[in-house]
Amino acid sequence: MRLYIIRHGVTAWNKAKRMQGQTDIPLAEEGIELAVRTGEGMTDVPIDVVISSPLVRAVETAKCVLRGRALSGAEKNRNIPEIPVITDARIQEISFGEWEGECVLDSKVLPEGYLERFYHDPLHIPQPPGGETFSQVRERTGAFLRELSARSDYAEKNVLISTHGAAGRCLLSHFYEDGEVNIWRAGVPVNCSVSIVEIRDGVGTVIELDKIYASLR
Repeated sequence: MRLYIIRHGVTAWNKAKRMQGQTDIPLAEEGIELAVRTGEGMTDVPIDVVISSPLVRAVETAKCVLRGRALSGAEKNRNIPEIPVITDARIQEISFGEWEGECVLDSKVLPEGYLERFYHDPLHIPQPPGGETFSQVRERTGAFLRELSARSDYAEKNVLISTHGAAGRCLLSHFYEDGEVNIWRAGVPVNCSVSIVEIRDGVGTVIELDKIYASLR
């Protein structure tokens, strides 16, 4: 099984540096274009299964990637069969609870030093009121991966997983020995970057981190 874990395209809240969490913000126009171009860049990558966070920005990204592949112009891809997008709440973004919508640049609500600790010590930051901890996100993404890895019918499949920044890093953390304490690793993945994981006999190996498939125009 090979996983292609993509962070969703750009949203208006990304550009405004607002905390999105599980607030259902759609892709901005440039986010749609970026996802389509990513799909074009992935033309030669067979995709058998698509699983997405249920949040609209992730679902839109998955559909745009598939559309980009179909629009790539390559003869062998002109008749790509429609692939359904399966949603799974376990790979949706971390919830920031009452802090969602806050601009990280001028928020009067976030605890002092929160943002620095968010990236350097995420397991020990304060839990947002009504929100989640990174440990909780690692727990649910881990359950998702265990179930996915156990699927014998997916053993030889290529699976596109459309998710988010923090949730995606929590997913990947399960493939590193120090993943529990080094969640962010290479930092926040850029929008529509793709991390590739090979799973064999229940063991996953990160083949590539944050690959950019979108071509420049």
